[in-house]
Amino acid sequence: MVNFIIRRLFYGFFVLFGVIVVVFLLFNVLPGDPARMMLGQRADVSSIQAIKRELGLDRPLPVQFLMYLNDLSPVSIHEKNDKKSVLFLSDEKYSPYLTLTPLSANKVMVLKEPYLRRSYQTKRKVSEVITESLPETAVLATTAIIFAVIVGVALGITAAIRKSTPVDHFSIVFSVIGMAAPSFFTGIIIAWIFGYLLCDYTGLNMAGSLYKIDPFEGEVLELKNLILPAFTLGIRPLTVIVQLTRSSMLDVLTQDYIRTARSKGLSQHIIIVKHGLKNALNPVITAVSSWFASMLAGAVFVEYIFGWKGIGKELFDALEKYDFPLAMGITLVIAIFFILINILVDIAYGLTDPRVRVQ
Repeated sequence: MVNFIIRRLFYGFFVLFGVIVVVFLLFNVLPGDPARMMLGQRADVSSIQAIKRELGLDRPLPVQFLMYLNDLSPVSIHEKNDKKSVLFLSDEKYSPYLTLTPLSANKVMVLKEPYLRRSYQTKRKVSEVITESLPETAVLATTAIIFAVIVGVALGITAAIRKSTPVDHFSIVFSVIGMAAPSFFTGIIIAWIFGYLLCDYTGLNMAGSLYKIDPFEGEVLELKNLILPAFTLGIRPLTVIVQLTRSSMLDVLTQDYIRTARSKGLSQHIIIVKHGLKNALNPVITAVSSWFASMLAGAVFVEYIFGWKGIGKELFDALEKYDFPLAMGITLVIAIFFILINILVDIAYGLTDPRVRVQ
């Protein structure tokens, strides 16, 4: 298992490098001048050129890419006489370093945390923005996937046991509608109905984040604001889990060991939970892992509609304002989550299905 994990991490590194290349090229071919956006449309030419020199935007694209890799790498090389590097090495708030090793008279090797650069708009470190907004997106995605798993598995098992009944037909219709309706449309409808029309009965708001600012108490936890965006975000994975659980359970219930368990006189509950469900979980685990990782990216419209202050809303604002460092940093963080979750899924396969361990 250790060798397997090491190989998966090695492959994941190359996948992440490919993502870095694609993201860098994608955001550098988009129209827009970051220097002019930082200074305004009436900025003079000399100021724009100075900002481009400071950001390295006046250099060829391959050189800019190497500079970007140098910032992202935990081991980077800097010049002593470079003013930007001096600032980088001396300002702990900018990016703290752990080890400083001289390579030559002018170059040093630094062991540091990956540097995602600074936002063009707010001048804040991208890592700080992500650190502040990621927990709220994680809470939203986790709540949505837990809701989808509990309801989806229960409804899928019920539909499989009661095949060709009204419950089964309802699950199929519900799955089709849930997959066909886009999240941004579903979010608007749900916010309008439960947050506006029925707000006197539900007590819910059309928009709001996990915390609200109270003039007397400061930050106050508002869990009720989590209900509508989590429900909206969980509808699509819920429909997938229902269909996967149903089809997988129908296949498992026809296996020989299920018939053997029934011939021994075991109850239907034990057969379903102990023998059937455990062997039918693999496709559900795949769906849950994929949807949980994609929720971090797919929450963009849901967070924007409900005013949820997570990385989805930050990504939307960054793309709207052409804030490339922030958009690139969020995209890379989401890619890392995808890679790590896929590795955890492969490990989970071995824990839930004995046949995977044998192979």
